[in-house]
Amino acid sequence: MNGKKMWIVFGVATLTLCLSCNSMANERKERNAIKAAKAWLALIDEGRYGKSWETAAAYVRNVVPKGRWKQMLKAAREPLGRVISRRLKAKTYRRTLPGAPDGEYVVIQFVTSFENKKLAIETVTPMLDKDGKWRVSGYYIK
Repeated sequence: MNGKKMWIVFGVATLTLCLSCNSMANERKERNAIKAAKAWLALIDEGRYGKSWETAAAYVRNVVPKGRWKQMLKAAREPLGRVISRRLKAKTYRRTLPGAPDGEYVVIQFVTSFENKKLAIETVTPMLDKDGKWRVSGYYIK
């Protein structure tokens, strides 16, 4: 094999290895974000809306006052009743989101059944906060 072909093979192997490492790193980030999202959802399920604000991303706490946060969650969640089931539907690691500062995010969707709504999609978006912890920066029910 001549030198040029060796460099091409080496370059392809290196690129493949880098993509594999990057993919594994993103999977680890997704796992950690899902864990944070589930813990945060447990607070919401228990009606602990104030605590959910306290554990949300700093970005959220700087933009939405605690009282407003509690009002919005109460209005969105209480009519649905208690959670019957929740399962992971999808997860996507992102560095940018519309209307949000650049950073590290995982957009997570859960298929959820509530007492008063049999089928809903909950979208929870944790972001990596400056202290290195995943915290929820967005929540939406459809």
